[in-house]
Amino acid sequence: MANSKGEVVYNEDSIKSLEPNEHIRLRPGMYIGKLGDGSSFDDGIYVLVKEIVDNSIDEHMMGNGKTIYIKITDHHVEVRDYGRGIPLGKVVDCVSKINTGGKYDSGAFQKSVGLNGVGTKAVNALSSNFRVISYRDGEKKEAYFEQGYLKEEKPVEKSSERNGTFIKFTPDNSIFKNYRFIPEFLENQIWNYCYLNAGLTINFNGQKYHSERGLYDLLDKKTDEEANRYPIIHLKGEDIEFAMTHANQYGEEYYSFVNGQFTTQGGTHLAEFRSAIVKAIREFYNKNYEAVDIRQAIAAAVAVRVQEPVFESQTKTKLGSTHVGPGGPTMRTFVNDFVKRVLDDYLHKHSDTAEALQKRIQQSERERKDIAGIKKLANDRAKKANLHNKKLRDCRNHFNDKKGNKQDETMIFITEGDSASGSITKSRDVQTQAVFSLRGKPLNCFGKTKKIVYENEELNLLQHALNIEDGLDGLRYRKVIIATDADVDGMHIRLLLLTFFLQFFPDLVRNGHVYILETPLFRVRNKKETIYCYSEEERREAIAKLGNKPEITRFKGLGEISPDEFGGFIGEDIRLSPIIINKETSINKLLTFYMGTNTPARQEFIIDKLRVEKDVVEEGKIPLLETEESEIEKA
Repeated sequence: MANSKGEVVYNEDSIKSLEPNEHIRLRPGMYIGKLGDGSSFDDGIYVLVKEIVDNSIDEHMMGNGKTIYIKITDHHVEVRDYGRGIPLGKVVDCVSKINTGGKYDSGAFQKSVGLNGVGTKAVNALSSNFRVISYRDGEKKEAYFEQGYLKEEKPVEKSSERNGTFIKFTPDNSIFKNYRFIPEFLENQIWNYCYLNAGLTINFNGQKYHSERGLYDLLDKKTDEEANRYPIIHLKGEDIEFAMTHANQYGEEYYSFVNGQFTTQGGTHLAEFRSAIVKAIREFYNKNYEAVDIRQAIAAAVAVRVQEPVFESQTKTKLGSTHVGPGGPTMRTFVNDFVKRVLDDYLHKHSDTAEALQKRIQQSERERKDIAGIKKLANDRAKKANLHNKKLRDCRNHFNDKKGNKQDETMIFITEGDSASGSITKSRDVQTQAVFSLRGKPLNCFGKTKKIVYENEELNLLQHALNIEDGLDGLRYRKVIIATDADVDGMHIRLLLLTFFLQFFPDLVRNGHVYILETPLFRVRNKKETIYCYSEEERREAIAKLGNKPEITRFKGLGEISPDEFGGFIGEDIRLSPIIINKETSINKLLTFYMGTNTPARQEFIIDKLRVEKDVVEEGKIPLLETEESEIEKA
């Protein structure tokens, strides 16, 4: 509020009290993290699903219900568990009144996922509609909400259904704009629940997900058995479990969990696990190996269960607890003592594994020393170039900033040629969007060692622009977006860049940071309306809508799109396709097939995928020879 002089007035009228529903909808980020449209695995719609399923998992952990049914369509989510069911007299309160729940007494849910009574209420408030039914001891209670407000509450009725809870909700499209669920992200969520709860069965959209060996199964699906240097080590104790192996990849690959929660950003438990592995291996071999050599190419999963865990945010993606519970040992002592004892014992009993592990460490040591000289020269060159880096048009905010609130909005577009980079540079948001321009097709890195990254100036400048030389901790942009033309050359550049990332920085892809920018193929317009179309189907729909022979333009390259138009494609309505590595995908096999020696199998694949389409452009109908969507992008 301002007075007649334009000064901001601060008085009693400035103070407002919001009811919980209003506050959740006004500040959803405080409850579920970022919003997003579903193109990132940690977008809000997946957090909504997790918050509901977490309650069903907690029931399973308490010994109630071995099966959970989940059905997710384009916009609706249904979850049915067979736990004890919400006490019928508290159904409405439990799903709509904040700080109401049964998890405050640590005796009932000592090591549960959610402890603060907020999750389900946030889902309710952020849904356009929300229905809950609790089945309990031959009776049921049903209630219906819209945007968190109770619209219908049915009286208790008789029921022949098994005990448990049914919840159906629709995320509110006014909050999660243009959202879509990506099946691969949902499947990863489902599998993680199964790995952490051996014996649990989840029926997701008619398909059963089940694990008997826990984290062993997780690592078995995430790694390539042929590339692993030794069989997966899988060791379990009270409230702690881990699995590990070493492969031929670059970097470190970790999956960490607390009380069944996938801590995507790690935390104290993962930090202590990484330190414990180094300490245990040094003591076993009685050699002071460098930590970087011990952990190079490691793939590991670790899960702990602690009482009253402290997370660094409501979305529980990073553990902050320094102890495993009130009055319990420190996280360092707990993890280090277990890892040292069981890993030392395992390596003594499995000499073949111990020998293979040591050879992998020695190989990493040799490779590190081999590139030490060229690495220093290349880094010195990159530092000088960064002062006047003509390839990089940087933004003002960065993903690794300690302060600020725009870290999750940061992105960098990797473009080809001056015309495309020029259009993006002129229309971008300088606060959060950076541009890196390639001079042409980058080097095919397949089968090469990391030495090539330092020898090739362009690739070295790219890794420095992203700040990922020593891992993802310093990553400067939340989204790394490959922005190339949708023609043969553009697709080839995409493959070369993906090969670079998958070969040397696979964690960048695994952690959901790499995307393909979708730009319109057609512009259909008349004097009153302009519609941009991203597919042949959208083009046909636009022609039908505008009628009377509208003007149709086929965009052949990013450079043809004016900066004013381009601004609309990289703003709020930006369309991105995430690069997802499926659980069955072996990176080594994938790159060998697409980027290795030209084999008859690949030739047959290309011929089989060739097809002819007729596209309508301004000049008339022309036949185009195209391939199906790149299989490497699907993977």
